[in-house]
Amino acid sequence: MLSKLRQEYVHMVTSGTELFLLFLGLQFHSRIGWMYCLGGIALLSLFAWQSALRRHRAIRDTPTSKISAAAQGYVELIGTGAPFANQPLYSKLHQLPCIWYRYLIEKKDSDNKWKREDSGETTDSFVLKDETGECVIDPDKAEIVTQHRSQWQENGYRYTEWTLLGGDRIYAIGEFRTLGGNATVFDSKVELDEILTEWKKDMPALTRRFDSNGDGKIDLEEWAKAREEALREVEKRRMEVLSMPEYHEMVRPADGRPYLLSNLSPERLSRRYLYWSWGHTAIFLGTIAGMGWMLQPS
Repeated sequence: MLSKLRQEYVHMVTSGTELFLLFLGLQFHSRIGWMYCLGGIALLSLFAWQSALRRHRAIRDTPTSKISAAAQGYVELIGTGAPFANQPLYSKLHQLPCIWYRYLIEKKDSDNKWKREDSGETTDSFVLKDETGECVIDPDKAEIVTQHRSQWQENGYRYTEWTLLGGDRIYAIGEFRTLGGNATVFDSKVELDEILTEWKKDMPALTRRFDSNGDGKIDLEEWAKAREEALREVEKRRMEVLSMPEYHEMVRPADGRPYLLSNLSPERLSRRYLYWSWGHTAIFLGTIAGMGWMLQPS
């Protein structure tokens, strides 16, 4: 379950689970029960510590690149956020012009507790601009940390909304790639095979087109002419691809490295994860000490 959550919330979820396990331990009146609870807290703390430290190090150790000079691969960018293709996006609850939003709607139940009624977030792309160029940002599966959060209550419901706004200074670290134009990988052999395979699916049409001697069959000479025509089609496609303008985009890294987007500065974001790692380290050491104490003979 935790692997499916936004990592920004993993630290809060694990902390909440740790408190729950501690509360559960208080209900036990046996040493074995306490050992299980403390062991669970230690494992959760170790997981959360590793998650936070990994993000802290990624931010600290990755140099900032300019869009026009960025290498292909794992890259850190800083620039100004803007709507994709200048098409305005409006947040779900406030209907506020923005470039990304997440929302949560909760209802108070009979036990006076908040229960989730609805939630979601946009996966629409937006643009990050610096003085050298533009990069399309795909927020799908990104961990997004924002300063813009609003919450209010109305008629027994609680509404929470997070946004990134156009004009925000955006920090992004993820998989950078350039598509279109000379950056496109064009495999002529694959294209040729695809064209010939497609033509073979309609043999009557293929025969009418290349059966020059009228015997109703495609012989070796006629097949060679068909391949020459297919090669001309491949070259036409290649020129069309190369004439397309290049563009840059950032997506979630396939190798599992952190994909982070934020309107916090990299310094503040790095410190945030560092503090989380310290907190979980303290909890881990505390639970190990507690387990050691529990193992002491009574």
